[in-house]
Amino acid sequence: MQLIRGLHNLPAAPRGCALTIGNFDGVHRGHQAVLGQLQARASELGLPATVMVFEPTPQEYFAPDKAPPRLQRLRDKLTLFRELGVDRVVCLRFDRRLAERDAAAFVQDILIDGLGVRHLVIGDDFRFGRGRGGDFAFLQAAGREHGFEVVNTHTLADAGERVSSTRIREALAAGDLALAERLLGRPYRICGRVAPGRQRGRSIGFPTANVRLHRAKSPVRGVFAVRVHGLDARPLAGVANLGTRPTVCGNETVLETHLFDFDRDVYGRHVDVEFCRRLRDERKFESFDALKQQIQRDAEQARQFFSE
Repeated sequence: MQLIRGLHNLPAAPRGCALTIGNFDGVHRGHQAVLGQLQARASELGLPATVMVFEPTPQEYFAPDKAPPRLQRLRDKLTLFRELGVDRVVCLRFDRRLAERDAAAFVQDILIDGLGVRHLVIGDDFRFGRGRGGDFAFLQAAGREHGFEVVNTHTLADAGERVSSTRIREALAAGDLALAERLLGRPYRICGRVAPGRQRGRSIGFPTANVRLHRAKSPVRGVFAVRVHGLDARPLAGVANLGTRPTVCGNETVLETHLFDFDRDVYGRHVDVEFCRRLRDERKFESFDALKQQIQRDAEQARQFFSE
């Protein structure tokens, strides 16, 4: 899969593509249906199936405090695109320069001159350009003028409701991991590198592998039974806390995972933490001893879950 980052690299890209544009947060079943639609037409035309995304997202640029928590980082999104057979990803920095480009310039400079788009798959609620001046009808008119096709994305429904990133966030916030898995088409995971911590878990008999989230907000919080992929031939069971660790006056959101029957140095290793069952909310305890007793109960509850 080819990755093109930035407007300045577009002229170096081979011209001609079948394209879709969006956030694709979660790369869920609805996104997968769009990618399948894109790839089918790309194959017919003999063109690379191309996805355009933005970093940061437009919502994060215009209203960072109101932007929803990301389901995944860009790195994880790219991994899924590769696994799903996308040929090319164009990642554009969403900044003042891009935000102030009007819809006509976006079409001419990026879609036509930059990529030579021949087929565009887009949602009919898509808005783009300065002041959100461009829409589906604008793209259709541009396509007729410049010779590229514009078609709607296929909407995928589950239990009568549209599969969407928003719906997945709501399921995760409610602790409904089964619904989130159904909408995603896979269990929800957070990926990252194990970083050194303050060793406080080890001091009370519960060493943890700590993963910093590198995102402003997390779509999940609390204590969970988890499986960790990437450290052994098979996933390792454990119990994890995702939050700010109020008992020790933490202020950074961290994913701390205690692995059962495992005590190896894993600093620097890349792991995928799969969330299996939500056990409780994160809360502040009066003492380290009270925290230790609660972690023991959490671990017992998680072990029981994995033994069922």
